[in-house]
Amino acid sequence: MQIIHKLNDFFFTLFPELTIDNKDIMVDAIKRHYSYGPFLPKVTLLDDLIIIDLDTDTIVTQDDAYKKTVSLCENGKFEEAKIILEKLIKMNPSNSEYHRILGQILSEQGDQDKAIDALIDSLRWNSSNGWALMMMGNIFARHKNDITTALKYYDQAILVNKADHITLANVAYVLFQENRLDAAKNYALESIKLKNNYPNTSFILSLIYEKESDLQSSFNQTILAIKQSNSEDTLYKNAFKQAFDLANKIGSDFDGQKLFRTYRSQLEDQGGVEIDILIDDTISTAAKIEFAERHNRNKHIVKYKSTFPAVEHLVMHELVHLDFVIQARSTNMNQVFLSTHQNKHNFIQTIQPTIQKLEKMGVDKTMANKFVDGVFNGINLQTYNTPIDIFIEDFLYSEYVNLRPYQFLSLYNLLQDAIKSVTDSRILDIAPQSIISKTKTFSLINAMQFKELFGIDLIPEFKASTAEVKQAQSFYKEFLQIKDDRKPGQEFELIKHWGRELDLDSFFEQESEAKYESKNNVDDFLKKLQKDPFGLDEEEDPLQKKEMADFQKHQQEIGTNMAIVMFIVDALKYFKDKTAEEIKQTALEIAMLGTMGIDPNKKDYIIASISGKRFSGNKVLAYYYTSWSLAMPEQVQHLGLDFTKEYEMATKLK
Repeated sequence: MQIIHKLNDFFFTLFPELTIDNKDIMVDAIKRHYSYGPFLPKVTLLDDLIIIDLDTDTIVTQDDAYKKTVSLCENGKFEEAKIILEKLIKMNPSNSEYHRILGQILSEQGDQDKAIDALIDSLRWNSSNGWALMMMGNIFARHKNDITTALKYYDQAILVNKADHITLANVAYVLFQENRLDAAKNYALESIKLKNNYPNTSFILSLIYEKESDLQSSFNQTILAIKQSNSEDTLYKNAFKQAFDLANKIGSDFDGQKLFRTYRSQLEDQGGVEIDILIDDTISTAAKIEFAERHNRNKHIVKYKSTFPAVEHLVMHELVHLDFVIQARSTNMNQVFLSTHQNKHNFIQTIQPTIQKLEKMGVDKTMANKFVDGVFNGINLQTYNTPIDIFIEDFLYSEYVNLRPYQFLSLYNLLQDAIKSVTDSRILDIAPQSIISKTKTFSLINAMQFKELFGIDLIPEFKASTAEVKQAQSFYKEFLQIKDDRKPGQEFELIKHWGRELDLDSFFEQESEAKYESKNNVDDFLKKLQKDPFGLDEEEDPLQKKEMADFQKHQQEIGTNMAIVMFIVDALKYFKDKTAEEIKQTALEIAMLGTMGIDPNKKDYIIASISGKRFSGNKVLAYYYTSWSLAMPEQVQHLGLDFTKEYEMATKLK
């Protein structure tokens, strides 16, 4: 069969990857396109024509025999295949692929010299037979221990694009063993071009970099190998051990304090406050920062336990915490996290069964109180720290590559402690199960991030329920959606949301730092209280302003809020039999409550003048609007609550 194409625009429409500029490449491409199994066409360029001659008679007569040969080889029946191949070679000695398969059979049978002869014949008929080139390289590398000759064939196989990533990685490893590091690296990089997520290649590169004393690059490649492999694989286990060995070596060989000295100076300049970094083995956590403002000092103090590994990471973590605070303060969005006596009371009420259990066990009251305090402080610390911590670790991983080995060791150690705290039978026998579950959920978020950053999956070790894992996944997904575009103070929104989702929001308070400091400056607070007791003329707090804007936006999106309508109906019924003075008293009381900020999603608000009731945030707002509408309608416009439609509807429904 003969096929003739005219080299015109239509031809290049059919073969858009070809150009007239390089005729050799064009001929090779057409030859590959019109080949059939081992049968190659003859391609000729003649003026503006390209002519393809196909020996269809040979294809028809030999194709079945060729396919049978391949099938026999795949089933290990080499002798039967060899008999057919020898006949095919006599019939068509110019077919390179026949010689290549014969060479492969001979090599499988252990006759490497005859295999080389057959493969040489294959390459004499077609020097671009990539699989023949690869086999020659393998024979010289594995059986002849002749790396120099093997490389000649491997290099040629790369040129004709027939080298596969596995073979190239194997070549790289052989060269590494021969201490030919540059050549080994080149082959590993070629392997990556073909498949960039092959774990063997990443691990080989880590070994090469380690031999070159580039421990940071070696560590990074080891982590890649871990991420790319399965935890059941031998390579994963080797890479896992290698990661710890390298991280420990980096920690012992290098001055890790260099990592935070520059950062500390930068933060001192930005915040205008000096920072001390001290060892304190008495603190309850691995590390902590004591802000100068909260402790009436002229310095921030970072404290860490010397007994923890990779303390450089702990120090950097606390410095980033300070960095986030400085950023939030620049936009007046920083918040204070605190717990009141009421919060503590709410917590104690939820763990009454545990307290009763301790009493039955005969635990001394002082020890029982200490235990309750520890659990209360512990869950609040997790509630506050978890959202901030994952933002911090993401920042450190992205911005401080040289810190990663320290970060790896430190986070792994912290997670081991977290696993123990929710799986140790002695703890499980005493601690409230609801708190254990929520502690586990927070720790799972940290474990999910650790898996993403370093490829090691510790999630199963927490023995979590499906519900706990799903909840943690939901929270982590929320973090991922905003982490690359984090606004200053945005982490506080996650604290609030996650605390509410886990029913922990009655255990703590969040407040604008500006408002907190104003309240705690007694002289200023009393002056403001005398001048403007209900905060009507006070400049609006930026945090409350944002929350109100979010609330109003939500109101606009949902249109008439029927929940607010029904709460206003309830308020109208309550105030129906009250005097004007009584309504005004309630209105002013809620206004006072409003100076602290009213969270629409919060529960258990108390209005002293309305005894025997607890209010949700939305219900408080509805009573707020109703009481002022009845007592001081001319001031309603200053409340910042657009409940006009809801109020109008409620008056018709009551």
